[in-house]
Amino acid sequence: MSPPPLAPSALVTATERFASQLQSLWSAVLTAGTAAPPEIADHADDRRFAAHEWHTLPYFSWLRQSYLLYGDYLRALAADVDAAPHDRERLRFVVDQYLDAIAPTNFVATNPEVVQRALATDGASLVQGMANLADDALRGRISQTDREAFEVGRNLATTPGSVVYRNELIELIQYAPSTPTVFRRPLVMVPPCINKFYILDLTSRNSFVRHAVAQGHTVFMVSWRNIPAALGALTFDDYIQDGVLRALAEARAISGSRDVNALGFCVGGTLLAAALAVLAARHDTSVASVTLLTTLLDFTDPGPIGVYLSPEFLAAREPALLAGGRLLGNELACAFSSLRANDLVWNYVVNNYLKGQTPPAFDLLYWNGDSTNLPGPMYAYYLREMYLANRLREPGALTIAGAPVDLRRVRMPAYVFAAREDHIVPWRGAYRTTSLLGGDTTFVLGASGHIAGVVNPPEPPKRNFWTNELVTDEGDDWFARATATPGSWWPHWHAWLAAHGGTRRKAPARAGDAAHPVLDAAPGRYVRERD
Repeated sequence: MSPPPLAPSALVTATERFASQLQSLWSAVLTAGTAAPPEIADHADDRRFAAHEWHTLPYFSWLRQSYLLYGDYLRALAADVDAAPHDRERLRFVVDQYLDAIAPTNFVATNPEVVQRALATDGASLVQGMANLADDALRGRISQTDREAFEVGRNLATTPGSVVYRNELIELIQYAPSTPTVFRRPLVMVPPCINKFYILDLTSRNSFVRHAVAQGHTVFMVSWRNIPAALGALTFDDYIQDGVLRALAEARAISGSRDVNALGFCVGGTLLAAALAVLAARHDTSVASVTLLTTLLDFTDPGPIGVYLSPEFLAAREPALLAGGRLLGNELACAFSSLRANDLVWNYVVNNYLKGQTPPAFDLLYWNGDSTNLPGPMYAYYLREMYLANRLREPGALTIAGAPVDLRRVRMPAYVFAAREDHIVPWRGAYRTTSLLGGDTTFVLGASGHIAGVVNPPEPPKRNFWTNELVTDEGDDWFARATATPGSWWPHWHAWLAAHGGTRRKAPARAGDAAHPVLDAAPGRYVRERD
């Protein structure tokens, strides 16, 4: 008989410690009178108990501290379980999800702020909260922002441009120049295909596209299709051949340049790197430089999202996916939100439903809720070969679009950016890209997370970034010697890209050419498609 996953002695020790702490807390409550019992400290990044009532009113202070003690108890038990690292991490995740769900902040009777608001509004806040809940139930998602405040093409994705190419998978947008002259080499951007492209073209204030255009780059943007049921059989090869490679070729043809610069963000960066390896196998040198933003090429450490991924999970889903079933965008969005459940789920449950408030307008969260569907075969291949088998990093292990993939043959200069607090692409995992590509690599680490780290315009100045010209074997060694610079990393990238832009020439008077007439004004049709 195999030993139990949790040793009895560890269970007894943890339980005795919890019982002793809980008894001390009860004793303090019974003897404190109107004074708050002794403090059990909140976790440093826990904002749920910020209201003073949680610390000054005995009943609510007892609730808070009992909950924190119970959480420490369950986490201690989970940490002592004898299991493989991946299984232990999944157990830790389940425990955290359970604890987040049962927090006293999530219930009317045990949240003093909710009670006060209900009394102050004669119950109107609870009525409005139920109305908010009903609206979200119809949408199938918790509202994280005021959705009426934004509209694509009105105050999001407003950089002037034109759709100059379209197939069943992508639209290609060419942005209008804002400078008298432009660099000879255009810049082709490949955004993540699991969301709409306008994360790189939010408002005029924080548009990465608009800033790149202002530096004199002719920018082309891939706008991925929100896959309808009729296209559910598209494959990973289709995304490479008809998506990335097609966009690169059309941008070259329109611009008249023999080569281009390319940029990929998140999954878009993974697709771009795979496409560049395909070009290398074909002896095609039409891409002069590559920028990869918060991108994984080595999936050894996939980060918290790894708790959802296993061979068993894929085996259960793969038959339907390979048959052309789609992965709906809502599924991915909910999975990513659950990785930071207190911030991206329960925070809105409390504010929207218990307090009856409307979430404030926030462009990043509006985009976050505007997800896209993926075709089943493409998604299954991505999970199996990248996340589970980690074959992209292995020379010759994959054949994509008929070509053997070897990232070492991707020899153009590369700018690799990661974000220090990224919970989707851990920065140390992104750093491993520096040892996979065959060309000269510049690595830059920004502050903040997966999205806010990237979308960090120079004005107003905020956050900081780290640089170190010496690329070492390990990310921690690189960081130990890195130099911090206040403000946005964008100017640093602009200076790097300018060196690869080629000579300057007169800006084009119009978008497209005779073979590529303007099909629509930016932001195009595909970005507006909803399932």
